[in-house]
Amino acid sequence: MKAQPPIDAPVTAGFLGPDRNWHLSAGAVTAVTVIAFAIWSFGHAGAGVSPPLLLLAIAFGLFMAFNIGGNDVANSFGTSVGAGTLTMKQALMVAAVFEVSGAVLAGSSVTETVRSGIVDIDSMHVDPQSFVYIMMSALLGAAVWLLLATKMGWPVSTTHAIIGGIVGAAVTTGLVTGTGGLEMVQWGEIGQIAISWILSPLLGGIVAFLLFGAIKRHILAPAARAIALGSHGFDDAEDDDDDDEDEDEDEERRHVPASERVSELQQAAFAESAALDLTPGGPGAELAAQAAGLSKKKRKAARKIERKAAYHALEKRVPPLAAGAAVVIAAMLVFKGLKNVGLDLSLGGGILLLIMVGIAVWMAVTVFARALKKQSISRATFIMFSWMQVFTASAFAFSHGANDIANAVGPFAAVLDVLSTGEISEEAAVPTAVLAAFGIALISGLWFVGRKVIATVGSGLTSMHPSSGFAAELAAAAVVMLASVLGLPVSSTHILIGAVLGVGIVNRAANWKLMKPIALAWVITLPAAASIGAVVVLVLRAIF
Repeated sequence: MKAQPPIDAPVTAGFLGPDRNWHLSAGAVTAVTVIAFAIWSFGHAGAGVSPPLLLLAIAFGLFMAFNIGGNDVANSFGTSVGAGTLTMKQALMVAAVFEVSGAVLAGSSVTETVRSGIVDIDSMHVDPQSFVYIMMSALLGAAVWLLLATKMGWPVSTTHAIIGGIVGAAVTTGLVTGTGGLEMVQWGEIGQIAISWILSPLLGGIVAFLLFGAIKRHILAPAARAIALGSHGFDDAEDDDDDDEDEDEDEERRHVPASERVSELQQAAFAESAALDLTPGGPGAELAAQAAGLSKKKRKAARKIERKAAYHALEKRVPPLAAGAAVVIAAMLVFKGLKNVGLDLSLGGGILLLIMVGIAVWMAVTVFARALKKQSISRATFIMFSWMQVFTASAFAFSHGANDIANAVGPFAAVLDVLSTGEISEEAAVPTAVLAAFGIALISGLWFVGRKVIATVGSGLTSMHPSSGFAAELAAAAVVMLASVLGLPVSSTHILIGAVLGVGIVNRAANWKLMKPIALAWVITLPAAASIGAVVVLVLRAIF
């Protein structure tokens, strides 16, 4: 397999670089969306609304959604792009379909006016206009911090950012109006967030470590050994030649330095290259050295055994793994997303549906694995895990669109409801036009500013391959589901980062140096967004 190109290749050719048409198309779609949404918003809000205030609310809301795309969506697709399973353009297309579909089909149709109940705004007896300022300030405060973090390549929690923005704006408003102060903050909720800084990556890391460790031992290792035993360290056609080749040529090859063969092994940009430790003294280097010293006949005999074991692993061990992954992902969609579209299944009905999904996937993957026996073991393994990762990435995108878009939609829907009705409602309806416009803003953010976060998750913390990327995504999905069932305070962003590090620990290649600024960014997300939100609310109150 050819080595994958850099995730964030430098732009060197012409105006806007080689992706000019993509940039212009994305920009045009974004511009049309903003204009159309602004026209719709004025019609929805009615004639009595303040045009400057509504325009600012629209700008702040779409800007927040844009930065969720640049940070949170980019974080979700980082493993897929880093593994070479998807290119940046393919990730954009997958996100465009599944993020927007998740937002429109399964996005929250009703949102609470106060996000997460972390600030007791009711105790302030705040007037509707002040409430609008608080929500708008929270949107801009969170968005500005997300943009700064994204520019640095730090994946942070968008939920913590919007919570911080609301805290800063609400407390500042309370202090200015004399209706409240720090006592409005529910500090127990802040403590839950602090717990999530440790609990989320820890759980994600443990599950990914166990899952990828098992995949590496039982599925990847036979394939890696077969490749190491191949001529020149590759799974090539020469090894299928007759055994009667000139032994003198083999005698010369026997003395090729093992380091050269290890180097050749490292050039293989696919899943199995992560299955062996290729550092000096590691089992990969030792195996390469042993292969270099074997006669061709002995090497081929050993390789046939490993090839048979590798294909057996693909046919017998990958299908139940894929079925388990399908059940986890389907459970995430069935029990977390489909309620919003009227498909509220009973527990028994949901379990029956999951069993059917698992059996269907098991059978389909088994047939697929058998069909791949005509491919070389390296290509077969790469194709298998690549397709599995495409499905996990798509499901993550749908789930993300259905859930995390609320961090932008929630406050904006509350603002739009107040501007339309003139009063604060306990719940605010979210029109489909809002979900669609904010979903498009997510995709725009992914394309224009998401590359640094993708690089961090996809290659900065550890090297990614389809198998390790699949393991990280599946581990993160499983932990998110488990945490939802148990009511644990976790962040999906932090879980995925922990899962990536868990994979890195298995391969002894985790970049802890890069993790330090990311961890610091997690801690300062809430106070940073709160500080910006506090300043913005003062400016809005002064202007309006």
